[in-house]
Formats: sequence, structure tokens, C-alpha cells
Amino acid sequence: MYGETVSTITEKQVIEGHVVALTNREVIVNIGFKSDGIVSRSEFRDVDELKAGDIVEVYIEEQENAIGQLVLSRRKAKIVKAWDNIQKALDEDIVIDGMVKRRTKGGLIVDVYGVEAFLPGSQIDVKPIRDFDVFVGNKMEVKVVKINYSNDNVVVSHKVLIEKDLEKQKIEILSNLEKGQVLEGIIKNMTNFGVFIDLGGVDGLLHITDISWGRINHPEDVLKLDEKVNIVVLDFDDEKKRISLGMKQLTAHPWDSLATDIEIGSKIKGKIVNVADYGSFLEIIPGVEGLIHVSEMSWSQHLRNPQDFMKIGDEKDAVVLTIDRNERKMSLGIKQLSEDPWTKQDALIKYAVGTQHKGIVRNLTNFGLFIELEEGIDGLVHVSDLSWTKKVKHPSEFVKISDELEVIVMELDTTNRKLALSHKHLEDNPWDNFESVFTRGSNHKCTILSKGERNAILELPYGLEGICNSRNLTKEDGSEGAEGETLDFRVIEFAKDDKRIMLTHTGSWKEADHISNETPKPKAPKGKKTNKKKADSSNSTLGDIEALSSLKEKMEDGAKAEIKKAVAKRAANKKEKPEDEKS
Repeated sequence: MYGETVSTITEKQVIEGHVVALTNREVIVNIGFKSDGIVSRSEFRDVDELKAGDIVEVYIEEQENAIGQLVLSRRKAKIVKAWDNIQKALDEDIVIDGMVKRRTKGGLIVDVYGVEAFLPGSQIDVKPIRDFDVFVGNKMEVKVVKINYSNDNVVVSHKVLIEKDLEKQKIEILSNLEKGQVLEGIIKNMTNFGVFIDLGGVDGLLHITDISWGRINHPEDVLKLDEKVNIVVLDFDDEKKRISLGMKQLTAHPWDSLATDIEIGSKIKGKIVNVADYGSFLEIIPGVEGLIHVSEMSWSQHLRNPQDFMKIGDEKDAVVLTIDRNERKMSLGIKQLSEDPWTKQDALIKYAVGTQHKGIVRNLTNFGLFIELEEGIDGLVHVSDLSWTKKVKHPSEFVKISDELEVIVMELDTTNRKLALSHKHLEDNPWDNFESVFTRGSNHKCTILSKGERNAILELPYGLEGICNSRNLTKEDGSEGAEGETLDFRVIEFAKDDKRIMLTHTGSWKEADHISNETPKPKAPKGKKTNKKKADSSNSTLGDIEALSSLKEKMEDGAKAEIKKAVAKRAANKKEKPEDEKS
């Protein structure tokens, strides 16, 4: 009969019991089991007046310990009950009261049913919170948004409660919005492209370009967080719930207040507010700017980067080139503040033909180089006018950009702003003197610079270059001269007008009579026919060269006797034709 009065209990569960008795250290609780349970008195510290007969919830840790006692815990009962309530609040979307205990990294710690829950800073309010300390020690309504049992972690939010209320306000505000409507708002957040303004439940974007008529680098230059501002609705999208706001539109456009006496040719002063690749913007008054194109900054044609000429914040004078008040556009120039160097009265005298100058090499092309004599005055030096002696294929072989070069004026055309210059004409033509040095038949030490299929290029004294036919590179031992080798060469032709010198190494060691046989056929003047008979009788004909080739083949075959006969025969022919020889 006694057994039937004892209830069945299960460990690890929460159950209600009656307080039977209290001691200084323990509380005796009857849960209807065959024995009473014991709970530590310290677990009831939060109960002001605990007495026998009170109903309490306890957690069954053990039905029977080592000494046969039922072990209960009120603290664990509270924890289990708290987690049950937290799970129920998450499942049923219940609003619960919490107590903010302390601040932590990134948010707040809130006591919810005796469990510490994390409230992220972003979930405290719809607007950014910059001081978390003001919430510590205060009660706050929250909702459970996430539970992680593995880490005993609970995340709550206060923001979701506000958003529900704000959603109703947002719908009401959007339904009453109109373009051009002036509203009051509070600056909620700032970015480098603009500010977000709270209009009382709905946010609007005030773009940086709509804050002021003048240029600003960042919204914080003129606005502050939490500042109340008046703004105008520029546009809105009901579906996307986006609102575009403006502030500068509440004031008159600065162009409307621009002085009426500013016109084309007027001199103005302002501050550089932006520098781009194509030019710079000069602010005359806040909101009124003019473009100074890179081509209008200097009379020089070589100014390529405006940043090399000016920087943001510089104060500059300028001249109005064009102005359109309807389109609110203005173009300005700086170079017009100084006189055009091509129109100066002394330009004709200063750069007259034959005058000598020094300038800076500014540009190189395949056909020559451009040299700046002064700002705005450029001239062209053709590649053929760089040197009398060197054959310059490209100006880069002779000078580099930014080098200083001396020149002489060859032609002046002020109408078309053109100067033809020369470097080599600073000296007399050395070919007039070379004619007496490199006489036909004279010998010189030359170095073979390069060899081609038909000709070789030689380095002569005085920095000259000469040409030698490939078959005339044969040395006395039968081998051929190599690149970089220095040998004796004999002049067989000197053409001053063409700046060409033909030489032979083979002829330098052969008998003297053979020199004439290696002389190439002279070119006939343009437009005139060559007397064929005279050409045939000349000692510098192609026939003679062919004869030399034939003689060489016979020498290689060992027919020396026939060579001697041929030489004797040619000597006889020369005596019979003295007039042709002189010519």
C-alpha cells in the first residue's frame, strides 16, 4: 500500500516540489518520491522569503546517491527551464524582456531567463550605434534569432522589433512622397559617395554631387552624423523603395549670380579644383567652373600632362575663351595671358635664316627631330641635316629626348609657324676637303664594319664610311677579309655629291696596272644619254671589270702567260687612245 503512494520519477528532468524544511545550509524538498530531496541553500539566494510549503521547481540529478539520498538542483532546473523558454520564444516569435549586463566586443550581453545572450551592435537599432555603454544596466525587449546548443550560444535582436514598427511608417511615408517635396531628416550614415538620411522610418540617399553646387571631396567636409538637415525629394522608386534626395537644389544655382560683365576675353581668377589628363577645372565662385584644356595652358606644344603644370588648390589667372550661360559651360586659357611668340615683332629678326640657336630635343621621328628653341617656338631638323659624315638612319642614333642641341635656321615660315633647322650646317662641308684626301688610287687603313651579300661597309679615317664590293675583299693569301679586321684599301671612286667612297682591298696589293680595272663605271648625268663608244673605250667600264674577273679565273688556273699577254695588250690600247684616257 505504501508503494502505491510513491510517484515514479526520472533523472535529468525538471519537476515541482514542496519545501518541507529549511536549515542554514540546505533546503528539504518533497517531490512525492519515497524520500525527500536536498538542495543547497545557496541556490535560493534570489528568493527573499523562502518558507516551508513554498512550491519550487527542481532538477533531478540523482535518485539515490552513495548514502541513499535524492539529489536535486534548483540552479540546473532554472537553466533547463530557461533554454526551454528560449526555444519556445524562437519557435513562436515571442518578445521577451532582457537585462543588459555589460558591453562586449561588437555588441552587448543580455540576461534572458538567466542565460547570457549576445546582442550584436548591428541588431540594437536601425541606425548605427556609436556608444554601447548607454544601454548597460537597462531593460530591453528582444527577440531570439539564433540558438547554438553546441556552444550554448544565443543571439537576440532588438532591431527586428523596431523594423516592424518602421515598416508601417515606411509604407505611409512612401505613399505620401512627391518629387520636389521638402523634408527634414537626420543623417544616419556617411560614405565617400554620399550620406543616408533617416526620414522617420525610411532612408534616402543624398549623393555627394547633390550636397553642394561646389566640389567637395567627402560629405564629412560639410555635414556631420546625427545632424538634422532639410532636403528635397529628387526621385523615388516605390518598388525598390529607393529615395534620391538633394540639398543644393534648395538654393539658387551659382551661375544665376555670375557677374554679367564676364564675357569672352575677360580676365578672371580662381582656384584649381580638379586636374584630369585632358585639362584642369578652375572654380571662379563655388559652383561655377571653367575648363582649361591642356592645349590652352602653354604656347609650347610639348605640355602633355596638366599635373606637371598645376595642382589642386593652386590659384590661377585665366582668360575666358568661350562662355555659354544657358548650358552653364565655360572654357578658359592661361597661355593667352602672355604674347604668342610667333607674333612677336622680333621673331622675324631673332629667327632669321642663318641665325644660330640652342634648343631642347622634344620629339624624335623617323624623318627627323623636333627641337624647342623657346616656349611655343619649335623647329624641325631633318635626319639628313644632322651630320656631314655619319649616315644617320634614325635621330635616336645621334641624340636623345631632352638633350640640348645647337642648330642653324635654314628656312623660316611665320605664317605656317614652321622652322627648318640644321645641325650639320654649323660647320663647312668637310667633303670639299675630303676630295683632296681620298683621291683615286690613294691607300688608307680601313676597318670592315659589316659584310653583306654584295658589299661591305668600311670605317675610314675622319669618321667616314666607305663601300667595298664583296669580291674586292680577297687578300693576297686568297682568304677574304673578315668583319672587324683592319686592312689597306685603295680608293677607286670618290663621289662628293653622293657622299660615296668606293674602295678595294684586292687592288691595294695587285700590280698598279690593275687599279683601273677595278674602277666602277661612272654614272651618267640624269636626262643625258651616254656615248656608248666612249664608255666602251674608257678604262673604268663594266667590260674592264669583267676582264679583271676573267684574268682572276685564269690566274687561279695557273695561266700566268696568258695574263701577261692580256696586260701587254691593254697597255698598247691605252697608248692608242690618249684622249679617252684623259676624259
